[in-house]
Amino acid sequence: MDKSILESIKKLLGIAKECKDFDTDIIIHINTVLMILNQLGVGEEGFQIEGYTEKWSDFIEDKNNYSAIKSYIHLRVKLLFDPPLNSAIIDSIKESIRELEWRLNVNAETDDEEV
Repeated sequence: MDKSILESIKKLLGIAKECKDFDTDIIIHINTVLMILNQLGVGEEGFQIEGYTEKWSDFIEDKNNYSAIKSYIHLRVKLLFDPPLNSAIIDSIKESIRELEWRLNVNAETDDEEV
């Protein structure tokens, strides 16, 4: 969880860390998805990234949701930044997003009830 959020998402998108051409676009999309996660009750409220210095551990403390959150951000950013041309693939990604949203939201609500 000590890796850079931007670096991780770029890697999942197939973009080398050295390539800075799309950083601004990707940062904007990541911040949009972080806001959506906040509305689902996930992560540090109001958290945004500005570059490579923000780490996953800055956004979330719960290691149990780390992989799901990382996948969710990747899938959302992929649809915003570089959507596939095949509609079946888009539908599959959207279904994965819906399931992750549901699971993350249920987990957030369960955590709130325990507190």
